[in-house]
Amino acid sequence: MSEAAPGTGVRTLAHPAREEIRIESVLHALSDPMRLRVVRVLAAVEDELTCSRIELPVSKSTTTHHFRVLRESGIISQTYRGTSKMNGLRRDDLDALFPGLLDSILAAVNRQADRLG
Repeated sequence: MSEAAPGTGVRTLAHPAREEIRIESVLHALSDPMRLRVVRVLAAVEDELTCSRIELPVSKSTTTHHFRVLRESGIISQTYRGTSKMNGLRRDDLDALFPGLLDSILAAVNRQADRLG
């Protein structure tokens, strides 16, 4: 759900604060192959991307769902810039809360991709 920031007309999206991020939500979000793909892409580019720059072989509504789960779990941040919704990995927050978790998961996913072709 997006809301206009008071007095600005700028749409904002709800994100959990760092202290609200829970390991259960993070692991659940990362358990889906499409969401893991989004995280891999964002980690590889180390920058923000629009949703359309991250190709997923699912419908637009399912893609929206996956991005929402990632945002609500605290894995990504989403901000509007004009009409574009920008997505960025919350690496600093995740590394502070769960040191090494994201790097370990990304390394494991890469090893699995190499193994499975």
